[in-house]
Parts: sequence; C-alpha cells; structure tokens
Amino acid sequence: MRLVVDLNKCQGYAQCAFLAPDVFALHGEESLLYNPHAPEEQRERLARAVAACPVQAITADGLDGLDGLVGGPGAGSAGEASDGH
Repeated sequence: MRLVVDLNKCQGYAQCAFLAPDVFALHGEESLLYNPHAPEEQRERLARAVAACPVQAITADGLDGLDGLVGGPGAGSAGEASDGH
C-alpha cells in the first residue's frame, strides 16, 4: 500500500498520527513524518486516517474495499433515506 501526503496542504492537525500512530508521527509541532509504504495490517487504520484529514492532504493507493471508511460510495447518508422533504 502506497501513501502520499501533500506536505504543502498538511496543517499539522495530527488526526492521522492519532488514528494510525504506527504510520504517521508529528516531529516537533508541525513536521509530519510517515511511512509511504505502509504495512497491509494497517489498512483499516489508514483508511480512517485518510478520511479524518481535515484538509484532505493524504492519498492512499490500495485501500479498495474500504471505500465506506474513506468517503467513497456508501460512506455517507446522502440519498439513503428520505423524510419526504
């Protein structure tokens, strides 16, 4: 699985480091360190970290099948139920 973080977009909110600490870490107050080749066993944590990034600075290849966790089809409630309004 391959990760890319746009460090120009990253604002250091550290949601990724909180959700996937084996892959992401803050160095100092703003510098993000990460493993661009994350292990497969971190797949679900990575999907949550990608989805939680407030500025959408993280992209990940190889998270197929976890679309609901990363904002893909089935992630939201839009169009699922209607109250008739």
